[in-house]
Amino acid sequence: MPIILSSDYQPPAFLFNGHLQTIIPSQMRIVRGVHYERIKIKTEDQDFLLLDWSKVGSDKLVIISHGLEGDTYRPYMLGMVRAFNRAGYDALAWNFRGCGGEMNETLRFYHSGATYDLDLLLRHVTQHHPYLQIVLVGFSLGANLTLKYVGEQGGQINPLVKKAIVFSVPLDLSSCARKISSNANFIYSWRFLYNLKSKIRQKSRLMPDLLSIEHFPNISTLKDFDDFYTAPLHGFKDAEDYYTKCSSLYILSEIKIPTLIVNARNDPFLASSCFLTEETGLSPCLFFEAPRQGGHCGFMQKGVKKDQNFWSEDRAVAFCQNG
Repeated sequence: MPIILSSDYQPPAFLFNGHLQTIIPSQMRIVRGVHYERIKIKTEDQDFLLLDWSKVGSDKLVIISHGLEGDTYRPYMLGMVRAFNRAGYDALAWNFRGCGGEMNETLRFYHSGATYDLDLLLRHVTQHHPYLQIVLVGFSLGANLTLKYVGEQGGQINPLVKKAIVFSVPLDLSSCARKISSNANFIYSWRFLYNLKSKIRQKSRLMPDLLSIEHFPNISTLKDFDDFYTAPLHGFKDAEDYYTKCSSLYILSEIKIPTLIVNARNDPFLASSCFLTEETGLSPCLFFEAPRQGGHCGFMQKGVKKDQNFWSEDRAVAFCQNG
């Protein structure tokens, strides 16, 4: 596994820690020039996925997966779509079940290991569109899902899928759940739980006989939420069973296509187990880069001007073009 020891990423001087590098790009960035065409496709269990296309008439496609409680309109998603469009790729950004502004129709939602939906998406693309090459990009939860999918597929992965690039990956879900629920990360944990509980409330009104909010008084951390909702709704015994079975860390050795992982050392969400070393003995197809700074899904670089790409976007395109 090649470890990329040097990174040219430098943040602006006013973003002087991981929290600012996480929050400011998420809340303040405006990405112009992306115009989606939305379609809805049916899943095999009679649910649906919302897909947002941004096409430039290319024979190359990038498929982009968002993070926990994200959607295709988050700035990091729009920025990556625009960067790949500028580089001559069509882009497909997809919304996980229950995301994208429309509640899904089955009891299940989405989770960090729901690779069956990414597989369905790829089969839909290859059946209906004549692309010659496909690249997978993921952020945070969507990054873990992307890595898990590529590892599960191993040497049997669709031959059109040439590379994968992921940012801010919680490779070890259990340790990252503890990290994000620490006192220093209260604001993130509170926001995630607020949004997740809102979705449970909404679905419990639609399916009162199947889903209840009775556990809400017992939930104060993401692990609590995963114990009471994520795990039982998706067939896991409890949160730790879910974390163990869905952490991409345990399947990285099976990856058979060139894959870049970028995790910032000051990412407030990531535990130490999310930083790989040469001694890990992983796939030789894997490239791991750990800039000292960058935050979580941030990577706004020094000197960036309005409507320019962020560092992460240029890095992803460069890995596709040059390795």
